[in-house]
Amino acid sequence: MAVTGWFVALVALGAVPIVLLANGWAYLGWIGLCLVLAAVDLALAGSPRAVALERETAERVRLTDSAPATLLVTNTGRRMLRGVVRDAWEPSAGASPTRQPLRVPPGERRALRITLTPWRRGERRTALVTIRSLGPMRLAARQASVRAPGSIRVLPEFASRRHLPSRLARLRELDGRTALMVRGQGTEFDSLREYVRGDDVRSIDWRATARRSSGPGVAQSLMVRTWRPERDRRVVVIVDSGRTAAARIADETRIDTAFESTLLLAALADRAGDRVDAAVFDRRVRARVQGARGADLLAKLTDAMAPIDPELLETDWSAVPALVRSMSSQRSLVVIATPLESPGATRSLLAMLPQLTKKHLVLIASVTDPALAEAAAERGDRASVYRAASAERALLDAQRLAAAVRRLGGDVVSAAPHELPPAVADRYLAYKAAGRL
Repeated sequence: MAVTGWFVALVALGAVPIVLLANGWAYLGWIGLCLVLAAVDLALAGSPRAVALERETAERVRLTDSAPATLLVTNTGRRMLRGVVRDAWEPSAGASPTRQPLRVPPGERRALRITLTPWRRGERRTALVTIRSLGPMRLAARQASVRAPGSIRVLPEFASRRHLPSRLARLRELDGRTALMVRGQGTEFDSLREYVRGDDVRSIDWRATARRSSGPGVAQSLMVRTWRPERDRRVVVIVDSGRTAAARIADETRIDTAFESTLLLAALADRAGDRVDAAVFDRRVRARVQGARGADLLAKLTDAMAPIDPELLETDWSAVPALVRSMSSQRSLVVIATPLESPGATRSLLAMLPQLTKKHLVLIASVTDPALAEAAAERGDRASVYRAASAERALLDAQRLAAAVRRLGGDVVSAAPHELPPAVADRYLAYKAAGRL
């Protein structure tokens, strides 16, 4: 049972003149009359449990986007159901409005529509619907919570997709370059064309020139070979979901930054004709996507990444070489999204790295905290000097770890959260241009 503001106003309305008359019995009688009216109103209220609830909710929504959700309320009782409904979605689901008025005659159904604008990735759920049924006089209400489970999967935002058009334009330029600009071990012959001023003379195909120039009345013309980056290469992405991935930098967790980098790299590599496989790993494989191409690749990646949160334990790096072998048996670009922050936390990573660099091209994608550079530059007072010294130490540790990775045959790209995804994409394009992939 719940009393409403109308009941309080009714009690106050009669109490004022009675108090002025100084008649205590009249006051008690008025209180009793109000309680009787409230009891009658409560008895005439519709039962909040005599309802049938159904949900119509989108299965997926991208982070920061909005999705409609509908709650269908059917009155299976004999009395009018009037009151307020609260749909108990998780706060991170961003449900609006949270409370809605309700008026359903017996045997009829009404649709209550809300908008979900989630601000956290993963499975957002609701289990209960609370219904407060008011009596006809609106003095008292009957309240009950009815089970009506529902959920919606919130996918990663993929905000870095705004960088994709510019990288695709660079990829198209790369496909059209001559041999001089993409000379290297990893290029494929594309076609023949006539020589123009500025072409590298080493790209002249003398046999094709002789065939083209043979025969009477045929003008002498030099033919040059054009090349394109190799296609159908392998890209393997390993996302660290251990305890260090839970740190929040610039209002974004490290694992979310790793997901953004993975999605942008996967979209770019797939357009380049390469095959992308990805896994999220700490001490076990939390998610794995293999063999997908085109639009199906991004759909499977976002769906697999959506429910994953970091585990508060150390990552078992010794199991990564076996994981990579199970995903690719040929030479591949292996991108490991993990922070390089302290020698102690990365000792096992460095010990494992030679097993990968022996066969694969390895790139460590590490997110850096821009607050460290800011702290290192502030030295106005004693406290800021100590903070600057600590920040300088952290920056030097990161530089030493990056140098150690390079000595072991790997490569490192480090950037702030919003800059890391395009930086990884640029490094991938650089490998393609140099013929390393």
